[in-house]
Amino acid sequence: MSDMTSTADAPRSPGRPRSIRADEAIIEATLDLLADGSTIEALSIEAIAARAGVGKATIYRRWAGKDALLLDALRRLKGVMPQLEGRSVRDDLLLLVGAIGHNPDPRAKKIMPCLVPEVNRSPDQFQLYQNIIAPRRQLMREVLRRGIDEGLLRPDIDLEVTMALLTGPMLIQRVLQWNPDLDEQTLPAQVVDTVLAGISVH
Repeated sequence: MSDMTSTADAPRSPGRPRSIRADEAIIEATLDLLADGSTIEALSIEAIAARAGVGKATIYRRWAGKDALLLDALRRLKGVMPQLEGRSVRDDLLLLVGAIGHNPDPRAKKIMPCLVPEVNRSPDQFQLYQNIIAPRRQLMREVLRRGIDEGLLRPDIDLEVTMALLTGPMLIQRVLQWNPDLDEQTLPAQVVDTVLAGISVH
């Protein structure tokens, strides 16, 4: 067993910080296995532990179970939420829309499309997905509400439908590569401006 395994599995004294190196290895192993083609259902703590070079006990000391670990791993894959500057509703929407489906980690292109059927098939995986995207959706909702409060956007707009209009084109293009003729660099601005043209106060 590797030195990391021995260190990570050794009993910890009260207050001793857990091994960040072990945490990283476990998260990376989870994402690697998913990128290699493992389904969420087939993914096991045993396989993750073996790939990470740690014992199962090390994982269970950090996460309550596979779902909790997957949540952290997929959050890592999504990256941190955009930090809004609040200068204008358009700028904030552009930042949020531009981040949809954009993942610097190359494993995302292999993992995210494979999650779609599992999310549709399993209530547990659907909830896992919702837990990941709910904070991002709430951030967009707050920007739209700010636009209404500032008198920039029509007060009668349906926030949920508006968010779907802003989000859908980016997801279908970046996750499924729906239309190769679309320019991913200019698409966020085109989507935001098109939607704003329909919901702005004229």
